[in-house]
Amino acid sequence: MGTSSFSHESWVGGFYPAGAKPGDFLSLYAQRYDTVEIDATFYRIPSQAQARSWAMKVPDGFKIALKVPRVVTHEKLLLDCADDMKAFLNACDEMGDRLGAILFQFQYLHKDAFASVNAFLARLAPFLETLPPGKPYALEVRNGGWVGAPLLDLLRRHRIAYALIDYPWMPPADELVRKLDVVTSDFAYVRWLGDRKGIEARTESWDKLIVDRTAEMERWVPTLATLLERNIELFGYFNNHYAGHAPGSIELLRRVWRERLGAGAAAAS
Repeated sequence: MGTSSFSHESWVGGFYPAGAKPGDFLSLYAQRYDTVEIDATFYRIPSQAQARSWAMKVPDGFKIALKVPRVVTHEKLLLDCADDMKAFLNACDEMGDRLGAILFQFQYLHKDAFASVNAFLARLAPFLETLPPGKPYALEVRNGGWVGAPLLDLLRRHRIAYALIDYPWMPPADELVRKLDVVTSDFAYVRWLGDRKGIEARTESWDKLIVDRTAEMERWVPTLATLLERNIELFGYFNNHYAGHAPGSIELLRRVWRERLGAGAAAAS
């Protein structure tokens, strides 16, 4: 479990000790969690030196997930982006065994971009053929109606994890897990995103929980347990926008997990 990004000034004095400097955030973060999803790579391709710097600040066993830059997923929509992907993957290689999953995050795609899921898959399939094998890729879509066998089977053929997300207009994860085989690789990838516009209308600081997500966690815990029964690794990341404070959301999930396990053990005895 980890958070989506670590570089939040509003975490200083709470999650980070008072007086902590941005250059120390990642090292301090790695004392608490064992993985992070870095958001900065979505906005620009990191230099190889930057990638090495991230890797040097975390201990053995720590995994850093990186977002594919938006020039690939949003601006060029997978076309004519070979040089961009090469530069990005070269930076990824600098991270060695600290590299976690590489996430393709797509926005909601309107019909002016792709008329249907079939049109999207016709673009996606040849692109996936160009990816260097042996790297842990994950892919997220935000068109709820696109999540079905054609997409999942394509990802499964390439051993790319389908990213489950908690997002306002996407189908609930527990419903997807009941209806479909969403495990398409040897690991699972989960993101708790929340309603960005809604929560930003309520706060500009990310130092405390302001949305009660207990009910959602009550649904998520058995879903995560079902995924783990497949004997796979699971990476999960909370965004501040989910409830106001990503570390607080992790603690909520852990508390609900402990309570459910305790209740289950008591019932079984």
